[in-house]
Amino acid sequence: MVAMTATDGKTIKLAAMLDLAAADGLLRQFREELAAEGDLHVDASAVEMLTLPCAQIIVAARRTRPNIFIDDPSDAFLSAFNDLAMDWQEDRADFHHIAIEEQQKAASAATIVSEPAAAAPAMEEPQPETAPAAAGPKRILTIDDSKTMRDMLMFTLADAGFEVLQGVDGQDGLNVLGDTPVDVVITDINMPIMDGYEVIRRLRDNPVHKRTPILVLTTESDAEKRTLARSAGATGWMVKPFDPDRLLATVRKVSP
Repeated sequence: MVAMTATDGKTIKLAAMLDLAAADGLLRQFREELAAEGDLHVDASAVEMLTLPCAQIIVAARRTRPNIFIDDPSDAFLSAFNDLAMDWQEDRADFHHIAIEEQQKAASAATIVSEPAAAAPAMEEPQPETAPAAAGPKRILTIDDSKTMRDMLMFTLADAGFEVLQGVDGQDGLNVLGDTPVDVVITDINMPIMDGYEVIRRLRDNPVHKRTPILVLTTESDAEKRTLARSAGATGWMVKPFDPDRLLATVRKVSP
């Protein structure tokens, strides 16, 4: 499905129906456009439907390259972002170079567990086995059964300079990780084969990952489920849809 079409190399036109089926194509096309230099104008005048995954891709692309401009947004485009409580209009010269104080302020807006669970000791004294073997990009493991969500996380994190590992479900995430140290794990809760709670428990049982920050990223907002995640050893809880800036600020805050 074509999510947007090129018009003159510097302007692209969004399709009318940006539904779930269009998300993969939209992400792929934005990646291609982001490789080019100069301003990019996105004509949103024809949009009649905009789903959450497509909205997140648009926000992530604009945060990645601030010289992406949305032109003539349709009423449906504006209404969708309003309903999702997402801001596509904020401009920044370079969101990768936010001051540390601003990062921490933004991260505090996310739902961070205020006290580490007993299974997850405080991060002020990280053990040697949790540190990367050599200096380099911080490594993040993302676990989510949604390909679109995995791609959006990859899009956001890799562009910010992180090395990203991916798991398609809880068991696959553990298999991908093994005993390899990572700086942060981001996991969904509701997944086939193994859910996020069990992932957290298994990680906390492994000495290598006992102190690794684990962020839950889920559509769930139930207080009991949040408590269950905390009891299992989660460091923080964020509710989808995620804001790219806030996600990055949170990851930077909790990573050792």
